[in-house]
Amino acid sequence: MWKYYALLSAIFAALTAILSKLGVKGVNGNIATAIRTTVVLFLAWGIVLFTTELKSFKELSKQNLYFLIASGLATGLSWIFYFKALETGEVSKVAPIDKLSIVFVMIISFIFLKEPMDLKTILGGTLIFAGALVLIL
Repeated sequence: MWKYYALLSAIFAALTAILSKLGVKGVNGNIATAIRTTVVLFLAWGIVLFTTELKSFKELSKQNLYFLIASGLATGLSWIFYFKALETGEVSKVAPIDKLSIVFVMIISFIFLKEPMDLKTILGGTLIFAGALVLIL
């Protein structure tokens, strides 16, 4: 099932890039990020309340909260820089370079999470890196 969720994530990420580029036209990137974040906030809490998953909130440990807060800060900074890039760059170049995050995730997950590193994963990461490098140069 995770593969379907990942594919849907990729489709919505693509839509996000296109819609964000259209939405940021003539607007400060920080304002655009704030609006987008507000929508995500209401959507996420709406899903939690609608599905009655709020009772799971008490199961969070301090470690969960620390890492989720740090993740939220990283997400916020990522979105701010993404919108700054979209303000002046072409979405067809900004979005693929942004996806270098995949390569960084692979490297960090190998080192810190001790996830397995196989030839397919290394080859895929190398191709993603090469593609981003072509766009940068």
